[in-house]
Amino acid sequence: MPSDDAPVRFDTKIAVLLRDDLLTWQRLNITAFLVSGIGTKVPEVIGEPYEDADDMRYLPMFRQPVLIFEGGKEMLLAAHGRALSRELPVSVFTSDLFATNNDRDNRAAVRAVTTGNLDLVGMAIYGPKNAVDKVLKGAGMHH
Repeated sequence: MPSDDAPVRFDTKIAVLLRDDLLTWQRLNITAFLVSGIGTKVPEVIGEPYEDADDMRYLPMFRQPVLIFEGGKEMLLAAHGRALSRELPVSVFTSDLFATNNDRDNRAAVRAVTTGNLDLVGMAIYGPKNAVDKVLKGAGMHH
C-alpha cells in the first residue's frame, strides 16, 4: 500500500508552448489565458479547494504541475499540427489577440483565420505524458 508521503506520479501532462520572441508580460499573460480552458474541459485535472490554518478557503488549482516550453514559430506550427493529429485538447493564442480586449473579439479573431494560417504565439495541451512529449519534440524548457 503506498504511503501518503510518497511522491505523486502523473501519467498525464499539462504543457504550454510559447514562442521564444515574446516579451515577459506577454509570456505571463498568454500562459494564464491558455491554461484557463484546460480545467473547464478536463475537470479531473483540478484538485480540491485549499484552506489555511484559519479555515479560510481558497479556489482549487491544477493538481499537477504545468510545464512551460518555448520554441520558434516553426516549432509552434509543427507542435500544433501534431497535437491536432493526436486529438489532444489544445488551446491557442494568436498574435491577433494582442489587438483585442474582450472575449467576443478574441473568438472572432481566431475564427477569421484558417487552421494552417493561425499566427500562433502560444498553445497549451493536455494528455498522456508520452503523447504530449511527442507533440513537444524539439521544444526547450522555458527559462
